[in-house]
Amino acid sequence: MSKRDYYEVLGISRTAQDEEIKKAYRKLAMKYHPDRNPEDHEAEERFKEAAEAYEVLRDGEKREIYNRFGHEGLAGTGFRGFSGFEDIFSSFGDIFEEFFGFGARGGRRTRARKGNSLRYDLELTLEEAFSGKEQEIAFKKWASCETCGGSGMTSGSERKTCSTCQGRGQIYRSQGFFQIGTTCPACQGEGSIMTDPCEECKGRGKVRIDRKITLKIPPGVDTGSQLRLQGEGEPGEFGGPPGDLFVMIHCREHGFFKREGAHLICEIPISFVQAALGSVIPIPVLGSEGGHDLEIPAGTQPGDILTVQGMGMPGLQRDKRGDLFARVNVKIPGKLTARQRELLEAFAGTEGHKESRNQKGFWKKITKS
Repeated sequence: MSKRDYYEVLGISRTAQDEEIKKAYRKLAMKYHPDRNPEDHEAEERFKEAAEAYEVLRDGEKREIYNRFGHEGLAGTGFRGFSGFEDIFSSFGDIFEEFFGFGARGGRRTRARKGNSLRYDLELTLEEAFSGKEQEIAFKKWASCETCGGSGMTSGSERKTCSTCQGRGQIYRSQGFFQIGTTCPACQGEGSIMTDPCEECKGRGKVRIDRKITLKIPPGVDTGSQLRLQGEGEPGEFGGPPGDLFVMIHCREHGFFKREGAHLICEIPISFVQAALGSVIPIPVLGSEGGHDLEIPAGTQPGDILTVQGMGMPGLQRDKRGDLFARVNVKIPGKLTARQRELLEAFAGTEGHKESRNQKGFWKKITKS
């Protein structure tokens, strides 16, 4: 089933500002919240749909991509929406407290928190960016401890109520007529303390591991492109989902081609004879071992740019390739043979009268300006 337009989901215009977007989401979140609509499948879907629309439209970068390319554009960045309610609640925990006065699903408990996202910088050649590739990357990350299942405790042990805060997670002190609460320093606000920490992770619930992933890099990526791998970041806390891994693409400079978006620019050296008479010369192009035969029109001038359509880079958001622009650089020989000089002098003789007349006309224009 195709997704509805995000602006339609929230009932706002495409020019809506941040506060209007937030207000529209708050209205829908209150209406379709699962605690207010138990066992209502349609309400659950509307709740998820509204959260996904809000996640995109509140983020300037995601919103710009969506405005230009729609749902397919977001899919190209790795955005897949939310995996479930806990993912939504952990992402918008502060908002739900503001909206409803309680945390993720009501009651007072330690809020689930999404794990930290990670960044990996990947360098590619222009050829690799052109064709795309599968690339294995290796990095270190925190992962949930398998020995204790992420609990941080030895199997069979239990947490005991914190004696400092009596399980409240807060300690209070009176100041005049007011009572001020601060996070309990003994249990860090959890309300309970481990009695027997896991030996593998030392009670952290996570361990440092080496992780390897094979990426599928699409053709057409450029410096600044990023791939998002959901769930490949560090583990969440208190039942929250893991963070994401963002792979940032950097393309090396090429010795022959210069890239501008989906277009390629190169410089082609030709002789002045080829420029005057015209010629066909082979030039290299990406994705073709045989290259391309470039036609040089007769009378080509130094600095002229010849366009070869469809020989640039593939576009990330469309199937059409960019163009190749070849800038002509006419090479003048530094030394001539006797025969070459003789022929050029004969040619100059045939052009002498016309050149002299043209030059006089040129200098006359200069002196009058």
